[in-house]
Amino acid sequence: MELKANKPIKVALDAMGGDFAPENELLGAISVFDDAKQSKNLEIVILGDEGKINNFLKDKNLSKVKYTIVPTTQVITMHDDPTESLKTKKDSSLYRGAEMAANGEVDAFVSAGNTGAMLATSTVLMRRIKGVSRPSIATFMPSDNETPTLLIDAGANVDCKPRFLYEFAVMGSVYTKQILGLKAPRIGLLSIGEEEKKGNDQVREAHQMIKEDKSLNFIGNVEGKDVMSGSCDVVVCDGFTGNVILKLAESFPKLVKSRFKQYADSSVKNKVLAASAMPALKSVFSSFNYENYGGVP
Repeated sequence: MELKANKPIKVALDAMGGDFAPENELLGAISVFDDAKQSKNLEIVILGDEGKINNFLKDKNLSKVKYTIVPTTQVITMHDDPTESLKTKKDSSLYRGAEMAANGEVDAFVSAGNTGAMLATSTVLMRRIKGVSRPSIATFMPSDNETPTLLIDAGANVDCKPRFLYEFAVMGSVYTKQILGLKAPRIGLLSIGEEEKKGNDQVREAHQMIKEDKSLNFIGNVEGKDVMSGSCDVVVCDGFTGNVILKLAESFPKLVKSRFKQYADSSVKNKVLAASAMPALKSVFSSFNYENYGGVP
C-alpha cells in the first residue's frame, strides 16, 4: 500500500492484547503524540472493550491525541489456540484489527497479543505476498555494529524446508534495506560450522539456493557466536533454533546481574568497587534489555 505524504495514516491498535492490557497499549498510543513530527497526519484506531478503554482514558490529557474507538466484545488470550480462535473469536480486537488492515480501512495493525493467533489471523485475512511460502517472525538482536542484527525466523516455523530459509534470506535483506537503510545487508545462514558443507540436509540445500541468488549479499554459513558479533546483518535459521537463541539471549543479562550481585555481597571492598561500576554497567545492560527492542515484524 502506497502512503502519500499528506494522506492521513491510520494505525489500528489491539488494546486488549498483551499481559497488561489495555493500560500499556493505551499509554503507548498516547506517547506517540508527544512527538508532533512523528505523529503528523496520524490517527490511531483503538480496538477493544469500549468501557475499559474509556475508563482508562478519562483522566488522561488527550488534547493532542487523534483517535477513534472500535468496540469489540471478545479477547484472544495468550492461552487460546491460534487456529480455534480464528473460528470462535471473530469479534476479538485482534481479529477485527487484522480484518480492517485486510480491507484497507487502516494502513497498519499493531498487536502485543497472542503471537500464534496474530500470525494465523494475518495469514488467513491478509494473505501472503507472492513468493512467500511461509510468513516468519523476525526480531532484532543487539550487535557489535551501530545497527542490530535481524534474526529470522524467531519462532513462527519450527520445521522449515530449504525453500523457506531462502525466502527468509530475501525477506530479511529487503527489510533491513528499508528499515535500517543498509545498501547491501550481509546475510548469514546459521549452521554448526562456517564451511559450506557443514549442517544438516536442510541447511546445506538452503545454502546453495541463497548462494545462487546474486541479488543477495550472502557471506555464507555463520555460527551461534556470530549472531551478536556484528559480522552479519541478517541471520537466517528455522523458527525452532531462532526461538531458542532469542530466549537464551533474554536470560543472559539476568545471569550476569546475579553474578555481579554475588561478587558485591562477598566483601565491603567488592561492594564499593561494584557501586563505582554500576552506572557503566546499567548503560551496557540497557542494550541487552529485550523490552528496548519492541515487538517483532
